[in-house]
Amino acid sequence: MKNQQVSIGLCNPKSATNVASILRAAGCFGVDRILYTGQRYAYAKNYNPDTRDFHKMIPTIGVTDLMELHPADTAVVVIELVENAIPLPEFTHPDKAFYIFGPEDGSVPRDLVAQADSVVYIPTFHNMNLAATANVVLYDRLAKSQYVANNELIKQSRDNNNNMSR
Repeated sequence: MKNQQVSIGLCNPKSATNVASILRAAGCFGVDRILYTGQRYAYAKNYNPDTRDFHKMIPTIGVTDLMELHPADTAVVVIELVENAIPLPEFTHPDKAFYIFGPEDGSVPRDLVAQADSVVYIPTFHNMNLAATANVVLYDRLAKSQYVANNELIKQSRDNNNNMSR
């Protein structure tokens, strides 16, 4: 997973709790940076109750257009309920990916969907909220990668409140 680069783009995220959960997921699953549009993010980021302070470790950059700072050699992957999108279980994640998520109260703008290298959806019976969607996508990426499962990974993943051994 060391040669991979992962960025997240958030289209005007609304909910402080969802942004806090995305920041936690970003830290847990190795996201390098988060780009966001809109004015609602700053409030939400400040709300962050994360015990690991991922919000201080992962660069978060406000932009007017998510595409203006996305790395040129990175595949753009829009996560959206769009007809003819690729179901997540069938999707192969690129090594370098920029995942774009829409707001809780809207969709990814059409122009971003049109610029995407891939459009992916999570098969569910109902739509998921923003944080749940980001967590599922990032976990799917990890699960399909060549990560090394061992006790060191377990120890690294713990926080101060979790130190059980067997």
